[in-house]
Amino acid sequence: MTHVQNQLHRSQRRVCRVLGQARSTQRYKAVPRDDDARLVQRMHELVRRHPRRGYRMMCGMLRLEGFRVNFKRVHRLWRREGFRVPQKQHKRRRLGHSENGIVRRRAEHKDHVWCVDFIYDRDERDRQLKCLSVIDEFTRECLALEVDRCITGADVVDVLTELMTIRGVPVHIRSDNGPEFVAKALRRMAEITGIENLYIAPGSPWENGYAESFHSRLRDELLNAEEFADVREAKALAAAWKNEYNHRRPHSSLGYVPPAVYAANLERGDEAPLPSQTHPSTPHETDSFMIEAMAGTINRLS
Repeated sequence: MTHVQNQLHRSQRRVCRVLGQARSTQRYKAVPRDDDARLVQRMHELVRRHPRRGYRMMCGMLRLEGFRVNFKRVHRLWRREGFRVPQKQHKRRRLGHSENGIVRRRAEHKDHVWCVDFIYDRDERDRQLKCLSVIDEFTRECLALEVDRCITGADVVDVLTELMTIRGVPVHIRSDNGPEFVAKALRRMAEITGIENLYIAPGSPWENGYAESFHSRLRDELLNAEEFADVREAKALAAAWKNEYNHRRPHSSLGYVPPAVYAANLERGDEAPLPSQTHPSTPHETDSFMIEAMAGTINRLS
């Protein structure tokens, strides 16, 4: 309309009459809504919680919550944010396959549950490096991070025995069904000490999610960042990173304090956020936690 006015040098009234457009439409100025940000934020929350529902169902849910919206507005924001109902849907288990996963059998206090697992890497000459980690699931402390060419079931028993001499005997040890963890030596040690072995279901690494989450950090911050000349250098760097992780690296699940600091606060009786409170409880939080655990598994296998 403005272009025609400028080209023909005619008034807005004349051009609107010739083109058949109401002057009220031409002079209308859009008033931006001040609640779009709050509406979009709520849409993101609902999409994460109900990924199989489209924009029309979304509009109905928003109306029930008190938002004054129509289908066109919701559809415009839906397209702008790039929401889509997934074409394929995969069944999933929310709590894992077995009774020994991190959701059904969670740590309730310090030294209640230790989780153990292996992660692999290579040195600069493409020789294997095998890392054994032991994590206290309640305080998130890395109790041991052993690196060697080969670690057997007997070596695992030696590491756990040394830790129990320092910290005491845990109630449970969570692990997968690897040959080192189902070895007779480890089972014999469990019988003597009274430890209950929590073996996760085969092919379900998310049931040992704390170990997988720790390994994703280890892979990202150490194994992918350093090129090891030999096993001695790998041991030295792993020990330094373990000390950094325990004493200086903030941990999000502990209120952004290092695990060793959190454990010390527990010993003194200081107020501190409990891992049981930050443990995923709602379906969406559980999904996020499982995704993080699976990310650690993918990084380990890549």
